Amino acid sequence: MTKNNSRRSFIKRASITSAALSTTPFLLAASKNDPQLLHRNYSFKDFGINDQINIALIGTGIQGIYDTQAALQVDGIKIVAACDLYTGRLDRAKELWGQDIFVTRDYREILNRKDIDAVLIATPDHWHQTITVAALKAGKHVYCEKPMVQNFNEGQEIIKAQKDSGKICQIGSQGMSSLGNEKAKELYEDGAIGDIVMLDMYNDRYSAEGAWQYPIPTDASLKTVDFDTFLGSAPKVPFDNNRFF
Repeated sequence: MTKNNSRRSFIKRASITSAALSTTPFLLAASKNDPQLLHRNYSFKDFGINDQINIALIGTGIQGIYDTQAALQVDGIKIVAACDLYTGRLDRAKELWGQDIFVTRDYREILNRKDIDAVLIATPDHWHQTITVAALKAGKHVYCEKPMVQNFNEGQEIIKAQKDSGKICQIGSQGMSSLGNEKAKELYEDGAIGDIVMLDMYNDRYSAEGAWQYPIPTDASLKTVDFDTFLGSAPKVPFDNNRFF
């Protein structure tokens, strides 16, 4: 198989794997109430030792780091660049992934690089469509965090850009593609669960700050945060650390 074909196939397979690794699925064993970790194995029959997929992260916050760490669990994945509008996150990217990675505040510099195959987009929601379309037009494969868009009509441009480019565009769906849901479906279809008469669901967040209450860096200011670019198409307001972080 040619290198290009091998590379394309690997990217396709890797996109499936990264989705599976985006959570840590488990089931509780009824007898002991102990968590049983679930695993999904992949066989990359056409993956050569010299094949490598270079990725870049656009939006180096909490979710962006989670996504990148998950992607890096796949053999052959290497992060070479990161983008964020707060300089402290760019420093953090170098701490996590090496001093030699390229960092910038301007996502367009990421898209202009010829050595980047795919980008992970984990920016605020109102930037998803703009950057996704630009990335596809630049010939990059895309993994974009949910929600894909804020308005239904915005999605049509992404769909067109994906079809025109022929590149993979995957939107993160978190639990929808988790191994936990897949296993529950399998157990139900096998009759192991029995007739379902009630569903009880909960989603907890245990942290000192509580849900969505993130600490603000002490050095956050107009010098370290590109607030005007962050606002983008959103209504213009004065600099506000709470709004950014």
